[in-house]
Amino acid sequence: MYAIVKTGGKQYRVQQGQSLLVERLTASEGESVTLAPLLYVDGSNVVDQVDGLSGVKVEARVVAHERGPKLRIVKFKPKRGYKRRNGHRQELTRLEVTGIKVGGGRSRGTAKASADAPAPVAGEAAAEGTAAEGTAAEKPKAAAKPKAAAKPKAAAKPKAPAKPRPPRTPKRTSEEETDGT
Repeated sequence: MYAIVKTGGKQYRVQQGQSLLVERLTASEGESVTLAPLLYVDGSNVVDQVDGLSGVKVEARVVAHERGPKLRIVKFKPKRGYKRRNGHRQELTRLEVTGIKVGGGRSRGTAKASADAPAPVAGEAAAEGTAAEGTAAEKPKAAAKPKAAAKPKAAAKPKAPAKPRPPRTPKRTSEEETDGT
């Protein structure tokens, strides 16, 4: 017999008498806590539905509050002189599972809700499909937003007449420089 429970954003497989480390809980040492079950298995009996899990309770006792091992974080960028070193120790709680209790919940094999509802007839299913398609076609499309009115353009400023450029003189070649002219 075991259960899958969720605490601290993680899932754990627990059995009665097992000890486990989880994210820090607010309960004090020696206090009893109830963990949220996601799945319960007892031999061939599997309970995984929300209505069935309402009867399953996983109880645990807080043994101690601990800190995890030191983790070293190093950041380094070559050729830039950038080095950073940081450390972290996670706050943890050690729990001991005291019991997994089952009360009146249904298992996967006894899905009574599906047996109570009559199965639809093939002709009705086809009629429902066409009706659903008809309602989708009848829905009006969203109205398009009107475009913003065009703003009148400001009158263009008259351009100043271009200044005449002086004529370019050709570069002297090395022969002209040596002639002395």
